[in-house]
Amino acid sequence: MPIDPTAEPFHADAVPAPSDGQRVGVLLVHGFTGSPASMVPWGRHLAEQGLGVAVPRLPGHGTSWQELNRTTWADWYGEVDRAFEKLRANSDQVVVGGLSMGGALALRLAADRGRDLSGVVLVNPAVRTRRKDVLALPVLKHLVPSFPGIANDIKKPGVQENGYSRTPLRAADSMMRGWKQLIADLPRVTQPMLVFCSAEDHVVDTASAEAIRASVSSRDVTERTLENSYHVATLDNDAPTIFEESTLFVRRVTGP
Repeated sequence: MPIDPTAEPFHADAVPAPSDGQRVGVLLVHGFTGSPASMVPWGRHLAEQGLGVAVPRLPGHGTSWQELNRTTWADWYGEVDRAFEKLRANSDQVVVGGLSMGGALALRLAADRGRDLSGVVLVNPAVRTRRKDVLALPVLKHLVPSFPGIANDIKKPGVQENGYSRTPLRAADSMMRGWKQLIADLPRVTQPMLVFCSAEDHVVDTASAEAIRASVSSRDVTERTLENSYHVATLDNDAPTIFEESTLFVRRVTGP
């Protein structure tokens, strides 16, 4: 299946910091039915500050929703883990960031990797939902291949995420099964965290942020409300705030 040109992964090598010579890498993970396109502007900003950056394309994304329906949480997390290992091989310290489901995958990595990760940045993370219709997914996925899409929840006029127009149900069910185990393991997350949540989000409800806040063991947690963005905040009006504050956070948690 051809890959959408806007969905290509992004990589940049770290520049040793003038103060201590450290090379710091940041792994950025996109969301469900999205692609690297939602993260590359953030990644380019970090790279301009001398940070190493990896923005992988998760399996089944950037091609077709039908292909995504043939992949699972394990496939997506496997790609995140591989990207982390590659970035870590060329970095002294690594921070992970994620948007929506990418936030869930970032938390999964944080729970599994412990001290190998220096910090976590989340943008409208998705780990739980109050929607009742998802309870029928285990049955519906065998009857209906997809529902209407969730892409392009962006307030800024003229900006497109280029995500899928349909939400594949087998893949969605796999994602939510991954959430269940992640919720149980959130107490294993101890790294410093920076969490951005949009005041108005039409994709992820407040159940996710509440679950993260209540369950992680991190003692260093900074929360920011984005007043002028919807779900895909990395491409929205508050993107500069995300870029600038995450840069400061990365420097703080990886500094001497």
